[in-house]
Amino acid sequence: MKWMVASDIHGSAKYCRELLDAYEREKADRLLLLGDLLYHGPRNDLPDEYAPKMVIAMLNAKKNQILCVRGNCDAEVDQMVLEFPILADYCMLDLGTKLVYATHGHLTSAEQLPPLREGDLFLQGHTHVPMNEVKNGIRCMNPGSVSLPKQDSWRGYMILETNQAVWKELDGTIREMVEI
Repeated sequence: MKWMVASDIHGSAKYCRELLDAYEREKADRLLLLGDLLYHGPRNDLPDEYAPKMVIAMLNAKKNQILCVRGNCDAEVDQMVLEFPILADYCMLDLGTKLVYATHGHLTSAEQLPPLREGDLFLQGHTHVPMNEVKNGIRCMNPGSVSLPKQDSWRGYMILETNQAVWKELDGTIREMVEI
């Protein structure tokens, strides 16, 4: 199965549209969102084309293809307008030989890993900075931010398949690729 993994849209209709265009271009089977979908948060500037209602409509149109975890800027009021579950603190995916623990990163992070076995994968968003590190035999990854990249990173996403993870810019430019 081919997963597109993205995080931190923060209500940007422009970058949500670009993400969904990339999703179609990639022909991914599912879209895993790591939280912070609609609200920009008190520490962030407003992203380009801040239009949460437009983001709601775009994401709801893909509701049967989305798996999502709750970010620190997501709330029950957001769940009232989104037609797919967004309030789980984490989810787990089985990639065959690997278990994937996916969360936003504000409650559990690469600095504070949940119980996983060597070779498993840990996915988080929250920092707005792409990450690919191995800690105690667990590969820790972050796709970065769709709309508000930090620390001179780029707007992008990840493609996750059984044996490979690829970080890409929204236009499809490959930034990093690793065998997992």
